[in-house]
Amino acid sequence: MTTPGRIRAGTCSWTDRTMVEAWYPPRVKSAADRLRYYAQRFDTVEVDSTFYGLPSERNAALWAERTPPGFVFHIKAFAMLTRHGGAAGPPASSPAVDVRSASRPLRAHRPPPAELRDTVFAWFSSALAPLRDQGKLGLILLQFPPYFVASEPNRAYIAQAVRLLAPDPTAVEFRHASWVKPQELPRTLDLLTELGTAYVGVDEPRLQSAGVLPPITAATSTTGYVRFHGRNAATWKARVDSAAERFKYLYTDEELAEWLEPLHRLSEETHVTYAMFNNCYADYAPRNAQQLSALLGLDAPV
Repeated sequence: MTTPGRIRAGTCSWTDRTMVEAWYPPRVKSAADRLRYYAQRFDTVEVDSTFYGLPSERNAALWAERTPPGFVFHIKAFAMLTRHGGAAGPPASSPAVDVRSASRPLRAHRPPPAELRDTVFAWFSSALAPLRDQGKLGLILLQFPPYFVASEPNRAYIAQAVRLLAPDPTAVEFRHASWVKPQELPRTLDLLTELGTAYVGVDEPRLQSAGVLPPITAATSTTGYVRFHGRNAATWKARVDSAAERFKYLYTDEELAEWLEPLHRLSEETHVTYAMFNNCYADYAPRNAQQLSALLGLDAPV
């Protein structure tokens, strides 16, 4: 690249209950008003509800309608597509497919039946058409579970998932450190580069555990992507009532400043780099996203 790409900051939800209660003014009451309020302050967001249940074309159309031109939605892949268990059933308007039969924990050695998998991938993609048509569809985030370890079958599954989602761009987030061990990292990055999918860098608690990844950034596609999960070591593996409790952590300016050089470096190797805050407890995520934007000197949405 001859010029550095743009850096854009946002949050990994705009609808978390604690965020709704703490961040939005009392006058912002409806779902439509919340998204419009968010889009006045940020120009990108992740949709995490699509992890728990298949998206609907109606909701995608409403998201597109309620945001200004240039706004970008990143969509977290439906749980079944990334070998997670607990997937909800499809919307009433989806094809006749028994998603519940594949809702049980899908370990790396037990993929869903090919016909079911292909059908659900197709439905997931088709529901995003309104965002795609409006130029507001960003990356499909494939976040694999902690038991999805580095192996040949799992490398093949990543390649298959990326192909099934094509031509939409994708990003891959690993949650098992085997993918980034010194001897494995080059192979992992080569795979993602070959597939043209973004490697998701993460900021997580500084723990010695296979379920925690170091803060690595890498340009494996034209898009850079970093997710900030917070550094709450006490709740990382604890049984908590909600994801918001797990990621209950407010970054300091000093901690965010650690990411300025890596983000600038990543932006120099990509067309655009996204810094997304997943510490969606109360107003922590939007507050930290705005802090990072200020440290980077980013322009606010017009």
